[in-house]
Amino acid sequence: MPRHKKDRCCRFLDSEKIYKPRAIPFDELQLVEIFIDEFEAVRLCDHDKLSQIDASEKMDISRGTVQRLLESGRFKIIDALLNNKALKINNI
Repeated sequence: MPRHKKDRCCRFLDSEKIYKPRAIPFDELQLVEIFIDEFEAVRLCDHDKLSQIDASEKMDISRGTVQRLLESGRFKIIDALLNNKALKINNI
C-alpha cells in the first residue's frame, strides 16, 4: 500500500483549465492531464526562475520531489504541444 501523499502548497485555481489546439474539435483530441503540483513546480522553476531548493521550500516538499514533479510536468506539457493533444490542469 503506497504512502499518503504529503500536502503540497500550490496556487489555487478556481476551476479546471483546458488548453487545446485551435481548429481541432475537442472530441477528436487525446487529453493529457497535468496535476496542480506538477504545474506549480514548473511555474516556480521555469516561469518565476526559482531554484529547485527555493521552490521546494515554497511548496513545503523535498527538492527531490520538486525534481520529479518538474520532469513529469515538463514531459506532459511538451507531449501535448508537440503531438496536438489537449492539456488539462487538474486542480485535485
